[in-house]
Amino acid sequence: METAEEAGQEVFTTGEEERIPDAAACSREEGKEEEEVSFDELGLDEQLKRALRKKGIAKATPIQREAIPLILEGKDVVAKAKTGSGKTFAYLLPLLHELLKLSSEGHIRKPAPNAFILVPTRELCQQVYNEALSLLEFCTCKLRVAQVTASMSDKDITVALSAPPNILVSTPACVATCISKGIIRGPSVKESLSMMILDEADLLLSYRCEDDLKALIPHIPRSCQSILMSATSSSDVDKLTKLLLHNPFILTLSEVGRAKDEVIPKNVQQFSISCDAKDKMLHILALLKFELIQKKVLIFVNSIDMAFRLRLFLEKFGIRSAVLNAELPQNSRVHIIEAFNARLFDYLIATDDTKTKEEKQNNKDKENKKEPKLSRKREKQTNKENKKESKVSRKHLQQTLDAEFGVVRGIDFKNVFTVVNFDMPLDAAGYVHRVGRTGRANKTGASISLVSQEEDSTFKEIEHMLQDVEKKDMDCISPFPLLTKDAVESLRYRAQDVARSVTTRDIQEARRQDIKNEILNSEKLKSHFEENPRDLDLLKHDKLLSNKEIPAHLRDVPDYLIDPKTKEASNVVKLSRAAMGIEKPQRRKRQGFKGGSGKSRDPLKTFSAEGKRGRRRKDREGEPGRRKSRKAES
Repeated sequence: METAEEAGQEVFTTGEEERIPDAAACSREEGKEEEEVSFDELGLDEQLKRALRKKGIAKATPIQREAIPLILEGKDVVAKAKTGSGKTFAYLLPLLHELLKLSSEGHIRKPAPNAFILVPTRELCQQVYNEALSLLEFCTCKLRVAQVTASMSDKDITVALSAPPNILVSTPACVATCISKGIIRGPSVKESLSMMILDEADLLLSYRCEDDLKALIPHIPRSCQSILMSATSSSDVDKLTKLLLHNPFILTLSEVGRAKDEVIPKNVQQFSISCDAKDKMLHILALLKFELIQKKVLIFVNSIDMAFRLRLFLEKFGIRSAVLNAELPQNSRVHIIEAFNARLFDYLIATDDTKTKEEKQNNKDKENKKEPKLSRKREKQTNKENKKESKVSRKHLQQTLDAEFGVVRGIDFKNVFTVVNFDMPLDAAGYVHRVGRTGRANKTGASISLVSQEEDSTFKEIEHMLQDVEKKDMDCISPFPLLTKDAVESLRYRAQDVARSVTTRDIQEARRQDIKNEILNSEKLKSHFEENPRDLDLLKHDKLLSNKEIPAHLRDVPDYLIDPKTKEASNVVKLSRAAMGIEKPQRRKRQGFKGGSGKSRDPLKTFSAEGKRGRRRKDREGEPGRRKSRKAES
């Protein structure tokens, strides 16, 4: 999700059939300072401007400044701008403005949603939904926004859409399924739909949404305005443009080219550490234990097993962290992101499975071809053995990994100071998207990549890409200067012993335990946290997974093991953190929770099957006895 404060420079191009002024008149000279434009000048509804003022947003970003007038004119728009440039508000504001205008005039048609906002992942769906609600806070003319995802049952989706919302936020697959099942009627969509928005369009096809989008086309009226938002330019974006848009106006910011040409913000420092693959845990332990990097820290790994191996490893040294992955329920993923953004914990390990579904399916097909064909007799035996577990396994496979989960793009991680690539991404574009999680809203940030010999070719590809874009001969990624060899070696024996103690069985057990905990949190406490949002910090996503007692001597590093240079660097980092005022805040006192022991109360234990009436009856029955005891004492 883009924050609205970030900015960039813009250059316009257009579709072949769109008539516009000369390109020289549309483009701006590089280096020329852009004039700031307020939202008052864009002619937006006053109710929306009040919501923006409450958020502390006064000026439009370049993408908002150029896209909002075009959308208000009713043009189809393809807007390409870097991650974090404010694209979400660039389409939400004009959409809400138009719906508020139609609603006040009594011209809104309601047999089906008036606008579709289609996104590739559920996390982005949740964030767009929340942003839309926040902008409608001061609107007297009530507009209804709904979100539906594939994780919801048909009954829940039917209830959510029973009174058709003005705006439906969902994924292409979910909307296509709703139409095919008759939950949303195709003719009603053709009558009501006035705007369709595709956000993070460059990711939609990688999530195999092409067939779902094609299924939607017959139900989209010709008069429907289409908006396509993308962080990069690619063949997928061009394909979607031809598929869904009519003579679009293509708006491109100057720093966006092909997918690999996306620029790392200048306020982000990029570092690397060369090490053996087996020593990566040793190096990240040194970085975190000696406090050589600023918190909050987002750590990327390429597999779920590695995420839990790293979490268990860090636990042994008293470093708490949480894991964000596709196995978790949707509600739990939202809770984890919100807790991380609220700084309830400082280290989040995120799995970045960048392989598309098609690649995975192709790999599976290749493996199947290699396997010898079973004889009929053996096939029958195998079928009998697996018959009992077939239903369970299918259900398990559907629930284990969420195909609509994506962490590298779309999720609005707030105030992340450091991104660590524990595992290197598969390509240069993946690197850019990962590093784009820090340095947002013009804040400073840093990235540190742990590069093994096997990953050296990928690292060189990233270096060449950055040099081409920045037009520099020198390296754009510098060696990390604060971690010395002596500091690393001082922790080697401890790290190696602990790393060996984290077995594959421990990882599998930790994964099961984590899913069990999160499912409990997700299902049982969903309604509780909707009513009591301040109790969110009771869900400790960074609690210990291992049942084994953590040795006390591993929690702290003795002074004799810390070399002077590392100690000095650690003190500098701590001083800068204090100067920026980013020390970890104390947990606020929650209303309705008494102080005293300081222990957190479990919300599940506050629920009573008796209800209030039962408790009052008991109080009345016990009152005479209390009166007699007081008289006896007197």
